Amino acid sequence: MKRTGIHLVAWLLAAVFAFPLAACAQDVLRGSAMVLPSDPAPLVAHVASGDVSFTVEIADEPQEHMAGLMFRRQMADDHGMLFVFPAPRYGSFWMKNTVLPLDIIFIAEDGTVDAIGRGVPLSRAPVNSDGLIRFVLELKAGMAQRTGIEKGTRLSHPLIDGY
Repeated sequence: MKRTGIHLVAWLLAAVFAFPLAACAQDVLRGSAMVLPSDPAPLVAHVASGDVSFTVEIADEPQEHMAGLMFRRQMADDHGMLFVFPAPRYGSFWMKNTVLPLDIIFIAEDGTVDAIGRGVPLSRAPVNSDGLIRFVLELKAGMAQRTGIEKGTRLSHPLIDGY
């Protein structure tokens, strides 16, 4: 009888935790990746021609870092995803399961652009930072050049400026 009670508890715990995870997995398999809430504060790039604003989704948890923009089929030109890491580190991103071509902008702790790489859809080739970074901004491919973002450009956002 005791063993049956343990099995019932184990089954209930599995049901509570597994079904939501299975639902998320089904969404990913159908191509509707998890959408993170957009931060109400814009990310601002201070470029030579003036300030350029982007609406960004925040990825500051390990599971959000892993998912990133995978499986997304579209994104507005003025939108992106800001990855926030707990401490400075060398950055390396790849594009497995990411169908949108992206600019991967590595950002130092002080908010300056360290490096900009081009992410090739569905590629496992790494795109690397030049130095230690604390943030990464992903935008649609070509947006960095189109808006004037280059190495050394200062980016502002409460999560960048607050550290």
